[in-house]
Amino acid sequence: MAKIIYGVSGEGSGHSSRAKLMAAHLEQQGHELKLVSYDRGYRNLHQQFDVLQIQGLTIASVDNKVSKLKTLTENLANLPEGTRAFNKLRELFKSFQPDCVITDFEPCTAYLANHYDLPLISLDNQHRMRYMEYACPADLKKEALLTETIIRAMVPKPWYSLITSFHTGALKNDHCQVFPPLIRPAAYGLTASRGEHILVYATSGFDSLLDTLSLFPRERFYVYGYNKDEVVGNLHFRSFSEEGFLQDLSSSKAVMATAGFTLISEALHLKKPYLAFPMQGQFEQHLNAHMLDKQGLGKACLQPDQDAIAAFLYQLPDYEQALSLYQGCGNQGMQDKLDQLLANDMALLKSFKR
Repeated sequence: MAKIIYGVSGEGSGHSSRAKLMAAHLEQQGHELKLVSYDRGYRNLHQQFDVLQIQGLTIASVDNKVSKLKTLTENLANLPEGTRAFNKLRELFKSFQPDCVITDFEPCTAYLANHYDLPLISLDNQHRMRYMEYACPADLKKEALLTETIIRAMVPKPWYSLITSFHTGALKNDHCQVFPPLIRPAAYGLTASRGEHILVYATSGFDSLLDTLSLFPRERFYVYGYNKDEVVGNLHFRSFSEEGFLQDLSSSKAVMATAGFTLISEALHLKKPYLAFPMQGQFEQHLNAHMLDKQGLGKACLQPDQDAIAAFLYQLPDYEQALSLYQGCGNQGMQDKLDQLLANDMALLKSFKR
């Protein structure tokens, strides 16, 4: 059995949701784990696993746009604590003596894996933008190149990459493999139904979307992301709870939300048409929305425009038909591949040199 340090990005909930599933599987297989995360990742994981809290990079947004100034100032303010946390992480590497490192887009563990000549396995959805061919809109090619460069900087020299994706493409090398999106057990076991409400998830402050939704008085919107319980016209604000959110998702007739990978994956699993509002300044969200649109499973919408929302609602039957043929989610394949890597290559792990 292997001793594994597992780094998890704390930005958003998708990384920690995936890590919770995979870490539990690894522990069930008998491996010894030390998890490393920050922010929402730490909060989501520390009650179930042995987690070292570090300081990580965060992205600040205003009205669904990345705020470069706010992002810069918030991360600069965290530099002293980040240095102390990195030193603690380095001591963990020395004391724990891991056989390998897994990273879900967490750079500190990736860099230390390289520093100590340890095999590094990346397990995320970001590496599809590094190792998989995909059709990129012409106006986003510069952002695609920049994003690939950032991924290379965040996770240098992975030994093997396990990639989750709801779209496919040719791979650039034989040190990676693509799998369907991982679905957390709480969502995987749900039985979908078609209610009359639309689930809305938006980062707090995306008020331009709410203003537009209020122009559709015949529709009922269950709004998450503002952390309050209140009814304003046709907007039913909900405080977040995992159970309540998943129930509202599974019984909705459609989803309108930012273009995060995890929510899109769960909506596709439950066959829910998706109107995606990619966060401006985040290429991955633009790619998610573009691929959703290209496959006919939903629609990309750059601005909360009344005509675009009306067109999406009109086309719900078309999206539902396309979704009935979608077969793209499941956890077993990636779990089996990770088991194979750790079981068949333990001798390689122990003698690994770059």
